[in-house]
Amino acid sequence: MTLAIVLISVALLVVVGLILIRRAGGGRFPWLQFYLRGRESGFAFREINLIRRVAVEARLEDPTALFWSVKQLDRAVKAFIIKYRSRGEEENTEYNLLLAKLFELRKKVEFDLPRYKLGVKSSRKLLKGQVLRITLPGAGPFASKLIENLVRYMAIEYPRGPRLPDGFSWKAQKIGVYFWRAEDAGYFFQTRVIDDYSDRKYPILHVAHADNLVRTQKRQDVRVETDLQAELFPLRSIAESNETPETGRGLRCRAVDLSEGGIAVLIGGKAKVGLPVKIQFALGDTPVVMSGVVKGLNYDQKKNRSLLHVQASQPSTAMANRILIYVFNLFGEREAASPGRLPEVRPAAAPAAEPGIETAEAAEEESAVDLG
Repeated sequence: MTLAIVLISVALLVVVGLILIRRAGGGRFPWLQFYLRGRESGFAFREINLIRRVAVEARLEDPTALFWSVKQLDRAVKAFIIKYRSRGEEENTEYNLLLAKLFELRKKVEFDLPRYKLGVKSSRKLLKGQVLRITLPGAGPFASKLIENLVRYMAIEYPRGPRLPDGFSWKAQKIGVYFWRAEDAGYFFQTRVIDDYSDRKYPILHVAHADNLVRTQKRQDVRVETDLQAELFPLRSIAESNETPETGRGLRCRAVDLSEGGIAVLIGGKAKVGLPVKIQFALGDTPVVMSGVVKGLNYDQKKNRSLLHVQASQPSTAMANRILIYVFNLFGEREAASPGRLPEVRPAAAPAAEPGIETAEAAEEESAVDLG
């Protein structure tokens, strides 16, 4: 008897649940299928509820497209933003929390695209021009680049970096090679140098192939190339970080890529890893302030310029949302900023270059200052 009551109760709960799911979605769409598809795609029920809400408000013909279509998800998120903007509620806490959840889903769908999942196992797949970071036991890092990828070996640019002993030869040296593959991840492998051609007009090394590449650092945030005027303010401590715009003049610099997790800026002069900074710039009519720590740099000795890779402190929800609206180009801001050229979108978390590795970076004239 008790078992029968339990079974009847469960059946009633299932029926009621199905009715509520259908009513919650509205219309004639089979929302049970929507929830099942969401679970198959790895979303939690609370996330599916949020997606359903956005799908209803956007009046999408096929709401399940939000689980796999970047285009449809962007359309829905844009409609969500416009709705709250029309009410003048952009600073509303609930709105910003919901938008932040939508952007997490947006990144999830972005990173589920095939181009982010295809990895490489062999150095034979590397493309000409791939930037490499070379290490020796107890020495390095050294900067290099793939010049030619042949069947038997790779020809790479002669490594540049810390000074090595007089008479040193790379031939037969065991080396570590680290590189970041665009729209993918970081990779590492060990190999040996076949020959050292330092006596040529254009010095190169011949390096043996490796078929056991290790996929290491994967993308964390989506970033986009930019060309934005900015100002940099050195901080005494990262504890001073805040999002209040400075009224005084900072050091002129140029933001060259941006994500919610960090920013890269070009600035005249030298800097050092570990420097806490505050950077402010504008996205449209909105002032954006990011504080963080310089995690890596490229110093161009010839031009006396530094490319700083800044890892941002956790931005506020509203600030992160404003950056992501720009990164995902929901309102076409990037085309407006750079007519005729849409900056490349790529996964952030590419390793920052190490201090002391000289590289040439083009830049317009910026403030020249010693930040070391």
